[in-house]
Parts: sequence; C-alpha cells; structure tokens
Amino acid sequence: MMISKEEVKHIAELSRLKFNEEEIEDFTRKFSEVLEYVEKLKEVDTEKAEPMYEVNSLIQLMREDKVKESIPKEDALLNAPDKEFGYFKLPKVVE
Repeated sequence: MMISKEEVKHIAELSRLKFNEEEIEDFTRKFSEVLEYVEKLKEVDTEKAEPMYEVNSLIQLMREDKVKESIPKEDALLNAPDKEFGYFKLPKVVE
C-alpha cells in the first residue's frame, strides 16, 4: 500500500510539523513500508493462537508510594526561562 506525498504533507500539517521536500520523500517511503508490513500481518493465521493479556508472565512489582521532600518551588524556578505567578510559563501549544 502506497501513501502519497500529499498524505504525508497532510499528516505533517495535522501534527504541526514542517518537512522539506527530501524529508517528505523519505517519510513517504517509510510510511509506505510500514503499511506494507501491516498488510503482511493481516495475512498471519491467528486462528489457533490464544489471546494474550500481557507480554510476559512476570509479576510487575511496584514500589510503595512514599511522600518525599521535594526541592523548594523557588529553586525549581531558578533556571526557568520564563515564569509567572510562581509557576513555569510555557508557550501556547494548542490553538
């Protein structure tokens, strides 16, 4: 399955990414390879395979939550490029 340059440009636009022409060609090829692989996966006979609920049977041990001292807010903000009202100020990322 092939993906077109226009589709890659559309995906880039939706992702708010900018690519030059060489990158668009590269991603067009790579996306097409991924889609071809997905098509191959569709051909795999999974009829006799048991459903898996986890990748391995190891028990995932989790540590107990503990409240610990943190650095003071003032120290955390020392190297912040921009701050406002005692918080990190970040550029707008959602329109």
